[in-house]
Amino acid sequence: MRTAVVSTPAPSGALPRLLAVIIGAACGTTMLPVFAATTADTTSTATSSTAASASKGETMTVVASPNNEFRAGGDQLVPAFLDGPIANGGRVGFLGQQDANNVPFSVVGFTSKLMQDQQTRSISDVLRNDASVQTAYGYGSTQEIFNIRGFKLASEDISYGGLYGVLPRQFVATEIAERVELLKGASAFLNGVPPGGTGVGGNINIEPKRAGDEPLNRVSLDYTSKSQIGGSFDVARRYGDDNQWGVRVSGVHREGGTAIDDENRRLTLGTIGLDYRGDRFRASLDAGAEKQTIHGARSVVYTTGLDEILKPPSATTNYGQKWAFTDTESQFGALRGEYDLTNDWTVYGAVGGNHTHEFGSYSSPTPFDDNGDATAGMLRVPYFSDSFSSQAGVRGKFDTGFITHHVNLGYSSVWTRIRTAYQMTAGNILTNIYDPSYVDEPTVPTYAGGRMGDPGATSRTFNSGVSLSDSLSMLDDRLQLIGGLRRQSVNVSNYDYTGVESSKFTETKVTPAFGLVVKPWQHISLYANHIEALQSGETAGASYGSGVVVNGGQVTGIETSKQNEVGVKVDYGRIAGSLAAFEIKKPVASYNYLGDNQYEYGNYGEERNRGLELNLFGEPLLGVRLNGSATWMDPELTKTQDGAYDGNDAIGVPRYQLVLGGEWDLPRLNGVAATGRVIRSGSQYADQANDLKVKGWTRLDLGLRYDMQLPKNNIVWRANVENVTNENYWASASDGYLTQGDPRSLKLSMTVDF
Repeated sequence: MRTAVVSTPAPSGALPRLLAVIIGAACGTTMLPVFAATTADTTSTATSSTAASASKGETMTVVASPNNEFRAGGDQLVPAFLDGPIANGGRVGFLGQQDANNVPFSVVGFTSKLMQDQQTRSISDVLRNDASVQTAYGYGSTQEIFNIRGFKLASEDISYGGLYGVLPRQFVATEIAERVELLKGASAFLNGVPPGGTGVGGNINIEPKRAGDEPLNRVSLDYTSKSQIGGSFDVARRYGDDNQWGVRVSGVHREGGTAIDDENRRLTLGTIGLDYRGDRFRASLDAGAEKQTIHGARSVVYTTGLDEILKPPSATTNYGQKWAFTDTESQFGALRGEYDLTNDWTVYGAVGGNHTHEFGSYSSPTPFDDNGDATAGMLRVPYFSDSFSSQAGVRGKFDTGFITHHVNLGYSSVWTRIRTAYQMTAGNILTNIYDPSYVDEPTVPTYAGGRMGDPGATSRTFNSGVSLSDSLSMLDDRLQLIGGLRRQSVNVSNYDYTGVESSKFTETKVTPAFGLVVKPWQHISLYANHIEALQSGETAGASYGSGVVVNGGQVTGIETSKQNEVGVKVDYGRIAGSLAAFEIKKPVASYNYLGDNQYEYGNYGEERNRGLELNLFGEPLLGVRLNGSATWMDPELTKTQDGAYDGNDAIGVPRYQLVLGGEWDLPRLNGVAATGRVIRSGSQYADQANDLKVKGWTRLDLGLRYDMQLPKNNIVWRANVENVTNENYWASASDGYLTQGDPRSLKLSMTVDF
């Protein structure tokens, strides 16, 4: 390893900057000019203070190492933009970690710094920073659901280091993550088919924590209103002559009452990450366990039978029953490695698995008049899932004349078995969503299916695929063309609650993907893509409103979706952003009433979402950091049964959503920063007929951070207030139910590094 230490006044003008780079190359070292903050494809990312000093012509000392330079295509993280909360890039499926400016897809990463400073508790807290994402609960439960570009992504379809079927279900704590990466748009070609069959509008990937070159000893204490107390630790070390071996251990325990009346949550999580990085061979092992408990859970409000959307109750009101709860335990792990056959060719592979044991008793009201009077039932469900995923491939590059080819041949698979049963009562509990009534939990079910103590399998899914891509670069990488094919196989077997196979289907299809990147100027990239995806359909719930779903727990079938997208990306070192226009078409799954209080879940029609996305982030002024985004949508239903709803807006997709967040280092108060975020969501519909309109809403979050900047045992204090005005609002609408927004919440924390 050769390292250059350069102390020089920051050069001014293009020629001196160029000479600095040429001299460094001639010496066989890397010399970094620090005349401005470097971008994500350099060997180091300058902090805002470094950039400020350089602009004043002060002497700098920069240490750079060729071996630490970001190399696209592997598992090495894209450097954070200005060492801040955003990374301008992330994992692009089997193409690995990529700078966003060099790929024809929209991808952004949210760093651990953002998660710490915003005191995020779950992945949904992180994704609220992007206007393309809406967060919600699952049907009748507290499972986190994400709507990306108007299409649902279930929590079990979030990948972990590029592997599906590894992370815990229902709720993923942010203490598990070094990065939360958002890839917008259809991604089945890049990631393979997720086990739950969601994610047409985008994919979320969690990058595990890794030990850095500097030792880490961190302890945090936190408080969240009304009475949640938590503590966490994060310890990391590297060993060996060249720091080849890394160990990082982290954990968190948090419990107490939330800002919602009589709702209590408890979380316990522990993870360990081991890694080895040699000259040619790199490997990692990540493992963890998470236990999440919610008592007195407030889940959703059903809209079945309503003529109009009711005014939302007070944000703190808990209209769930006090006996409602969910307990989830998950154990997970992933092993991966890669070996450089030559300087240009690498083989890679990974395996991962998860076991989830979940049991819950849920109760959600169904209002039947304008006064909020409602009925409620009980749904008791054990849910066991086991999954195993794998990945393997080879990537490399070669030249044909003036064209450089980056080739990747990859295989991925995920196998999932779900075992579940249910007991439920009809809606015989009388309550009111504004003034709830609480009763004892019913003991005699009206409907039941399966063995509650030892549920049998209701579905088995095996998705596998082989992908081949070729990225052609020419004209000094100013023109890049990506072409690829994926042979995808989807195998689904459904079983009724007696264990009899009720349906089975297998389908294989070859789908293409095309992408183009053109860089007409140094700081600007134009791109376009077309992707087709094949995936298993969504899983039917056990109930719908107060009725029974005859194919509950079963997968609807095979779905094919298509996406076209064009856009422009800019990166000027201190500020970056993108503008994208897209169209996605996907079959629509919904509940069809059969009579006698029974429903069937299936594909009825098509949803066509056309949209425009704008993202902007960076530090336009010294000490002022911004992260803003906006999405405008035209969500249209087509090909519905007998054309009944053709031309209507799709369910749960607002016409627009805006997010503007920022930080300001307060003058004359060294280490103190004020933070804020505004979220504005337009109106949306809760039914295909567009009779149930949900009003738009605005939410304000504010905070302060004080970094004491002590030479030893540094302490950072953080205070955040979410939903400052205590806005009462329906955060999102889904087919048959509403999710209410969280009430005003105070978050306090103290973090000590020693």
